Amino acid sequence: SELIKPYLGSKYKLTEVPKSLIFYMSKHSGPVNEIQWCPVREQSHMLLSASMDKTVKVWDAVDTGCCLKTYSCHSCAVRAAQWSSCGRRILSGGFDSMLHLTDVETGKQIFSNKNEFRISVLKFHPTESNIFICGGFSPEVKAWDIRTSKVLRVYKAAVQQTLDILFLPEGKEFLTSTDAVSRDSADRTIIAWDFQSAAKISNQIFHERYTCPSLTLHPKESMFVAQTNGNYMALFSAQRPYRINKKKRYEGHKVEGFAVGCEFSPDGTLLVTGSSDGKVFFYNYHTARIIRTLSAHKEACVSAIFHPVLPSLLATCDWAGEIKIWQ
Repeated sequence: SELIKPYLGSKYKLTEVPKSLIFYMSKHSGPVNEIQWCPVREQSHMLLSASMDKTVKVWDAVDTGCCLKTYSCHSCAVRAAQWSSCGRRILSGGFDSMLHLTDVETGKQIFSNKNEFRISVLKFHPTESNIFICGGFSPEVKAWDIRTSKVLRVYKAAVQQTLDILFLPEGKEFLTSTDAVSRDSADRTIIAWDFQSAAKISNQIFHERYTCPSLTLHPKESMFVAQTNGNYMALFSAQRPYRINKKKRYEGHKVEGFAVGCEFSPDGTLLVTGSSDGKVFFYNYHTARIIRTLSAHKEACVSAIFHPVLPSLLATCDWAGEIKIWQ
């Protein structure tokens, strides 16, 4: 993309809150569950989307706003999709319990496997590009190796469902947010795991009785944020013992049972979240104050993500199947 080229050599500039709509992209016939910019900087004009309409799409979301490709390898809703680190493959999983690794160019499956449960979240290991973790409607979370098409490790917890997975830097540890079953479920809402040994490091991280539909890591500081069904985001240390910061709560948006995602801007100054009323909220990371809200969608806005290279370019998606690009 010619628009991205001038930014490739330079350091990321300060993020500003986007003000105007550039592209309105609507080709999904069902809710959009996930969007992700291509992690390869030179190809970061491409945006991936996974939808309840059983498809995964790739868009040119920087230059044209057009859909480049549609992949229809799933027979049910696609709940999770991730770019590979090389940007040439897409990993997807959904309610058909199938895992597919698709070649972006040819649309062919490099890897296809039936999982034992419906999938709601997938994450590639940050340093081992052939390994990913998969969670969903099961007490178990699994680490898979693409090279062998086999499960490497199983992580077991007394929960009903895994809502999100977050690798901590270097990938030695990861967190899962869960829908726990028992009455003392506040003990197991967020669990920290040792990636290699599959041992639980801690399940005493978040003590409020809210599930956390999404987790996100700060790009520069050793902190992470959990989106909660209590209509606020909580801030935690990303180092043991993963303490909550009781002085900061990011509140004002609504979650209301939707899997609303949250994310930091690449410079770490802003925290952005969708909202079940269709708005996007921009918080000052340091003060936890709302800087601005954007009336982005009519239906629940479940994701808002900043572009990794272009400052202030934002993609949002909603429960009506719409994707919008803002600047």
